[in-house]
Amino acid sequence: MKIIVKAKTKAKEEKVERVGQPVIDFTNKNLDNKKEGNELVTYKVFVKEAPVAGKANEAIIRALAKYFDTAPSRIKLIAGQTSKQKLFEII
Repeated sequence: MKIIVKAKTKAKEEKVERVGQPVIDFTNKNLDNKKEGNELVTYKVFVKEAPVAGKANEAIIRALAKYFDTAPSRIKLIAGQTSKQKLFEII
């Protein structure tokens, strides 16, 4: 499952919120019919860490792991290493 994350760093408390309606991802090259795609849900993730040396990304992964009740090793940052908007894959 892929999700879009809007990162909010230096927050007072850590939390994860689902926002908005799912959007369709048409980038899956294995699809025969391009009218179908995967739904991408957007989440706002608030973390206390500052965006320095990847610390915020690590905190986001930990917060998502807790929210989805999975191991942090099952969450991969696909895009947006230095951006506030990121794309994660949860395996």
